[in-house]
Order: sequence, then structure tokens, then C-alpha cells
Amino acid sequence: MTEKPGTNLPEFTVGDLARALKRTVEEAFGYVRVRGEISQPKRHSSGHLYLRLKDDSAVIEAVCWRPTVAKLGMVPEDGMEVIVTGRLTTYPTRSQYQLIIESMTLAGEGALLKMLEDRKRRLAAEGLFAPERKKKLPFLPQVIGVITSPTGAVIRDILHRLADRFPRHVLLWPVAVQGEQAAAQVANAIAGFNALKAGGPVPRPDLIIVARGGGSLEDLMAFNEEVVVRAAAASAIPLISAVGHETDTTLIDFASDLRAPTPTAAAELAVPVRAELLAQLLDLERRQFRGLTRGITERRSRLDGLARGLGDPRALINERAQRLDERGERLTLAITSLTERGRTRLERLAAAIRHPREKLAEARARLAAEARALPTALRNAAKLEERRVRLEGLGQLLESYSYKGVLARGFALVGDSKHRPLTSAAAAAVAPALTLTFHDGEVVAYPAGSAPTAPPKPRRKAPEPPSGQGSLF
Repeated sequence: MTEKPGTNLPEFTVGDLARALKRTVEEAFGYVRVRGEISQPKRHSSGHLYLRLKDDSAVIEAVCWRPTVAKLGMVPEDGMEVIVTGRLTTYPTRSQYQLIIESMTLAGEGALLKMLEDRKRRLAAEGLFAPERKKKLPFLPQVIGVITSPTGAVIRDILHRLADRFPRHVLLWPVAVQGEQAAAQVANAIAGFNALKAGGPVPRPDLIIVARGGGSLEDLMAFNEEVVVRAAAASAIPLISAVGHETDTTLIDFASDLRAPTPTAAAELAVPVRAELLAQLLDLERRQFRGLTRGITERRSRLDGLARGLGDPRALINERAQRLDERGERLTLAITSLTERGRTRLERLAAAIRHPREKLAEARARLAAEARALPTALRNAAKLEERRVRLEGLGQLLESYSYKGVLARGFALVGDSKHRPLTSAAAAAVAPALTLTFHDGEVVAYPAGSAPTAPPKPRRKAPEPPSGQGSLF
């Protein structure tokens, strides 16, 4: 700090002035208690919490260091009205003042209820309280997990009530039920029971009970924390919440599968009464026995009635046996008679059949006769061959003399209209029409000076006779 000539005002550097202001503010406001509404809370990765406190006319920056955050006992949320205590200081880098928070409480029960109502609406909008998420409790769980304080009266009441109704295997997960660490411990206990493996060294519970005795709204705040509500909603094991008395309501009640008004009531909801089950079982057994007895009696009476209509079974059997003997005797006689008839028919057929020796002698005689006739037949066959050869020669000779060969050489056969041969010119001159036969057909001609009134149709060549010999006409 220096003084300029001609003035008595000291000259500060920026750093000196900032440090002077910091000392002044910290000395004047070493410890303060401030009420305001939380705005823009932000948890840094370092663990420190930064937020703003505001009212209708002003805003002040605030910071809560990481060790203090773990001791607050609550999770600051936007819009929450709180009362904080701490030290006022400055942050020279930004030329601003800020509040170092050392403790924080809600500003009255009204603000606390408003905060809980806002949180309830937000979690309900996420579906954590939906009825379809609720799981059905097992009728008779083998193992029950209880999350509560190990030293309070709650665990004793639950164990005593279970022993009275239906003793079960109980696993206790001890937790703090109020205070700064309570919410985290309860949430971890729910997740821990769900993480147990079936058939492992520690049995997995079939049902979980989260229990606490009565208390003020602040005492029950651990069961209103979001981490506990989400853990209860995510539990795969059915969960009963039994926090406070019948008039107390916490947010875990909405996320659990069933709410019990008291821890003792939770034990009653968890298991049935063994004596009542035994009585019901005995009653069902008696009813079943009476039903079976009545059914057997009715069927015996019906059987007796049917038996009276059937008659004596022994008499029926004896009658059938007698009929069987009769049928057997008749069958024996029928077989004998059938055998005799078959033998008679066989003898008659045997008599009608000629002896093979006779048939063989007859065949031998016929064969001898045919052998004697064979030379004559062979001679006749030779003569027949000679005659066939001679006939073929005569046929060839006749073919050589046929007029068809002449016609093929260019000659024609002249005949009248009736195909009678004309052998002279005088006969042809007086004929009204002439028929000229060539080797491939016929042509009609007329003598000179005669004209036909209607030309006759040409006559097709007559078919050749089937034999090899031709026709002269």
C-alpha cells in the first residue's frame, strides 16, 4: 500500500484489497444462521456441494465441503426451504462473497411436508408406486429377512409374534434407523438381501420386512429418502414396510409391496397362524374322509342293486360250461361225419380215373400208328413239293404269254363300249364308241364321223386278279 503525493488516500493492489475485504467480512460475520430456498444444487465430482440460497430480494452463493456433506443428514433439493449455519467469506477470484455451510435443517414442518409431497409426486411419475409393480407375498416363507435396529424393541416384537403364529428362519440385517447414515444403510441392506444366491451358505430370504418404531417426522426421514424408496421399488424379493405407528406414513410405504401399520402387524402379515392351519387341515381331512366314505357307501349300494339284476354268477358259469361241453361233443361228431363223406367222394373219384398203365398203353399204341404213317406222309410231302415247283413254272409261262406284256411295249387293246374285243377295222367302224386299253388305263374313242351325245366317263383299269395268271379280256 502506497500514498500518492497530494492525497492522503492509500493505494491498494487488487490482491491487497481482496484480502482486506475477506478479513473484514469474516471478522464481522464469523458465524451466521441463514434461512432461504435452495436453488441449483450441484454435487461436484470432488464431493463438494455448491448451491444458492435465495429469497424474494436477494441471492447468496454457498458451498458445503465434502466432509460436511456426509454429515448433513439430508439431501438438498431444488426448491427446498432450509436453515443453514456457517461462515461468511469471499471468493476473490470472482469478486463475490459466499457462505460456507456447516449444518443444514429444514425450515419447519410445513417445508418438510412440501418437500416430501414434491418428492412423492416426482417418484410416482416415474412409476415407482404403480400397483402393477406390486408382488404377491409368499403364503408361508421359509426365510424372512428383517431390516431394523438390532437393539430396539422392534426386532423382539417381530420374533415374538412369529414364534406365536408360525416359527420361521429369520435373518437380521442390523441398520441405523435414524440419523445421517440410516438411509444409506437401509438401502444397502435391501440390495444385500437381493444379492444373496439361492442355495448359498447364507439362505436367500423369501420375504423382507423393513421395520422401525414410532417417532417424529424428522426421526422417520431416513425412510423418505429417495435412495431407500428406489431400493424398495427395485427389490425382487417381496417387501413389507412397517415404519412408525399406524398414523405414520413414509415414502417407502408407497414403494413396498405391502404396508403394515406396525412391526407386529408386519409379522402377522408375513405368516399365517400355525394352529389355525392345523385346525383347517384337520377339518379338511375330516370332510375328505366323510366324502370318501359316503362315496364308497353309495357305490356299494349301487353295486348290490346291479348284482341283484345279474343273477347268480356260478349258475351262469355252469350253464355256459354245459353248453361248451355240448358244442365240443357236436364238433367231434361233425368231424367224423365230414371225414367219412370225404373218403366216400375220394373213392368215387378214384374209380372214375383210368389207371396210368392203361393210358400209357393207349398212348404207346397211338404213337406206333403215327410212326407207321410217317413214311407215307413224308412221300406225300415230297410229291407236293414237286407239284408246287411245276405250278410255279406254269405260272411263269402263262405270265410270259399274257397280253399285259404286249401293252407295256406300246400296244393297245381295242374294244367296244362293252369292252368286247374288236379284231377288224370293219367292226370298229360300225361301233358307236371304242374303248382303248393301255397298260396304265383306258381311253374312250369314237370312229370318224360319229359324235357322242354325252361323253362317257373314263373307265378305270380293272384290278388284276389275285393269282399270278393274267386275263386276256
